[in-house]
Amino acid sequence: MAGKKVLLVEGSDDKHVMGTLCDNRGLPRPADIRSHDGVDDLLKGFPVRLKESGVEIIGIVIDADTDLVSRWEAIRQPLIRNGYANVPTAPLPGGTILDPPADTLLPRVGVWIMPNNQTTGILEDFLRFLVPEGSLLFKHVTKSVAGIPKSERLFHESAESKAVIHTWLAWQEKPGRPLGTAITARYLDPNVPQVDVLVSWLKKLFLL
Repeated sequence: MAGKKVLLVEGSDDKHVMGTLCDNRGLPRPADIRSHDGVDDLLKGFPVRLKESGVEIIGIVIDADTDLVSRWEAIRQPLIRNGYANVPTAPLPGGTILDPPADTLLPRVGVWIMPNNQTTGILEDFLRFLVPEGSLLFKHVTKSVAGIPKSERLFHESAESKAVIHTWLAWQEKPGRPLGTAITARYLDPNVPQVDVLVSWLKKLFLL
């Protein structure tokens, strides 16, 4: 009998987005999408997850945040210590997939670093790709957020994409929908090329 297929994500928003993208693209959801209490919680538990009994495949979706190199190393080093071969020095543009070491019970591992495995950023930077192209409203959203006076700008610079996406959703016909529901409502389009790449990684990791 096949082992468990697990997808590790940082939090509930990531869990709902990944599940909804699978639904909208006709891809079976991984049976076990596990959300964590942020990136530190996920990274702390990752070495333990590698040795969890009965797990055949582990996927990880994690934000690059402000330092893609450090984020990749935090995942890469536990893989090397556990004997995974040919772990690349940088994440692959289409998502990284590694077969388990020979003669072990370790799982196949896939890693996707938001937004695109190549640049710094977060989940909301990926979701910006899903905003309908050429939207005048979105241009107004980005201009409005960028124009907040420094004295009134309460969020950190690294969270600007989060502020932009949630402002975009606040200005829709039904304001304030959660990220996953916003995809279903087509406030965010799941059929853009950037989602094609993510879906291709999911298929190669979990289905092939």
